[in-house]
Amino acid sequence: MVSSVRPIQNNKSLILVTGAAGFIGFHLVKRLLHDDWQVVGLDNINDYYDINLKYARLKELGIERNNISKNAPVRSLLHNNFSFVRMNLEDEVGVLQLFDTYQFQYICHLAAQAGVRYSLENPMAYINSNIVGFTNILECAKNYDIKHLVYASSSSVYGLNAKMPFSTHEGTNHPVSLYAATKKSNELMAHVYSHLYNLPTTGLRFFTVYGPWGRPDMSPMLFADSIMQRKPIKIFNHGNMTRDFTYVDDVIEGMMRVINRPANNNAAWDSNFPDPADSSAPYRIYNIGNSSPVRLMDYVETMENAFGKQAIKIFLPMQAGDVQHTFSDVSDLKQEFDYRPNTSLKEGLKQFAKWYRAYYF
Repeated sequence: MVSSVRPIQNNKSLILVTGAAGFIGFHLVKRLLHDDWQVVGLDNINDYYDINLKYARLKELGIERNNISKNAPVRSLLHNNFSFVRMNLEDEVGVLQLFDTYQFQYICHLAAQAGVRYSLENPMAYINSNIVGFTNILECAKNYDIKHLVYASSSSVYGLNAKMPFSTHEGTNHPVSLYAATKKSNELMAHVYSHLYNLPTTGLRFFTVYGPWGRPDMSPMLFADSIMQRKPIKIFNHGNMTRDFTYVDDVIEGMMRVINRPANNNAAWDSNFPDPADSSAPYRIYNIGNSSPVRLMDYVETMENAFGKQAIKIFLPMQAGDVQHTFSDVSDLKQEFDYRPNTSLKEGLKQFAKWYRAYYF
């Protein structure tokens, strides 16, 4: 049950951020609070990766681990405009009660079971969190007159697409992992609610986000751990890969520009030539990346320079569910929101290495 704790009450916009203890969610909450939003964060703090890192992020936001209990909001000790609740999105009753307690105006839905490779091992975790959980968010967004639902999609939806750069105006019908399929499903589900209930929704396809407080299952942390411990790093597809690495601050800047501008109905949308990036409904899909792919071996070299150590490398075949190249076309985001990522990989990894040493050493 959601407790009867006094909700945040003032004239600032109130937003629900799901996945608030996660990598991107943590950084988004920090930025929202800096910009004087009211924020309620939600996260189930599952053990997909080290929960101590999740609690450490929350501590940076003024939420003490010992004060957290399931389904009971707790107020930040540092920010009067921030409360946090530990809750599973699949908990239909709990989510409904949360929306009854707080009069949300906006939602930024980042919570999901992440990871391409883990979806091969535990598929039901993705169905429960990414499909059932998202349905609960959509239902509440519909029933509580939310001004704008922004949600995380993924570059993984491009799957077998080979045309570069990846464009939101191209179809994405051939995913290669269950994780990607659930993210594609989220986009389709959002369109239904936008069409039927005139709910403004915007999906953001993230491209390889990295930076301080990053996820331990992603390459920056995996490579950093191996480099610092003098263990081999795994180079898949024998290094013949590229990634559109995007620094987290650039991602957050793009998100902030999108959140406060709800998607509109596109009267010019042509059902005879349906553009998958928008609709006659208030529905939009954007890529959010750096639009500057980096060869995997150049990335490894930049990582080595950031840490001042040479990596031990093991070259392996491509992994199941992975893709060889990612390259984001962010022209729509640039044109409509003046989105201009400006953090180089060298500077981004320098900041990541600085945080990594401070946190782990």
